[in-house]
Amino acid sequence: MKIRAFFDKRTWTLTYVVYDPDTRDAVIIDPVLDYDPAASKTWTESVDEVIKFAKQSELEVHYILETHAHADHLSGSQTLKEAFPRAKTAIGEHITDVQALFKKVFDLPADFPTDGRQFDELLVDESEIKAGTLTIKTINTPGHTPACVTYQIGDALFTGDALFMPDQGTGRCDFPGGSAADLYDSLQKIYAMPDEMRVFVGHDYQPGGRELRYETTVGEQKKHNVQLPGDRGRDDFVEARTTRDATLSAPKLLFQSVQVNIDAGKLPDPAANEIRYLRIPINVFRPEPQPQAKVELQRV
Repeated sequence: MKIRAFFDKRTWTLTYVVYDPDTRDAVIIDPVLDYDPAASKTWTESVDEVIKFAKQSELEVHYILETHAHADHLSGSQTLKEAFPRAKTAIGEHITDVQALFKKVFDLPADFPTDGRQFDELLVDESEIKAGTLTIKTINTPGHTPACVTYQIGDALFTGDALFMPDQGTGRCDFPGGSAADLYDSLQKIYAMPDEMRVFVGHDYQPGGRELRYETTVGEQKKHNVQLPGDRGRDDFVEARTTRDATLSAPKLLFQSVQVNIDAGKLPDPAANEIRYLRIPINVFRPEPQPQAKVELQRV
């Protein structure tokens, strides 16, 4: 098994192509559709690079796998499906919870499905699927979102936003449906695996300007993860994670990304004027304003 990583510098996102070099069977994990929020413009530079590699390598792409409904980039899954029509989109089964939650936030049409049918397959915890000679196991790892999953392929784990490089820690848990307690419990599943198991992360923010890193091991995480070393207790982690999350700004593409990604990477249908529109709520996650003291106006 070989793994080829593609790094999107605009969103700090890793896309992975996992393939058998002998049979050419492959899956693609967490593809990126380029998006400029200022111009509200999409393009396909990032995903085109993945497509070029897969076609030049003569890979048969069986699945396009999402670790969760990302809040920091639009999914490039639909562009990949155009390039590889036989590939299936798949995500963890609890995407339905995220769809139901954000259908209300975005006031989506009544007929917007919240049963996950936008994806070709919904993956159940501990289940396995086959991509030719590759076997992909799904492990539920909620916390960052309620629908996050980790994919195990051979000796490699693809953790999405649950676990980052040891010098960065873990994913945030303050999005709707997120839970620091759930994330702690999820990562105990990862830490229970053999120390030599490889870990491939979903983002690398290159702290301090260091070079790109995206591969580590379970053993290295337990020894050196700055937020969750192996001996840290649950209550201590939950308090620290929650405190840190309270200081973080929302991702700049939160509403654009989630709106598209809960629909399996599909852009909204054109309106009557043949233009597509995204819905951007205002102050939806902002605390309720406190009552203001009444001020009497004085006539001058």
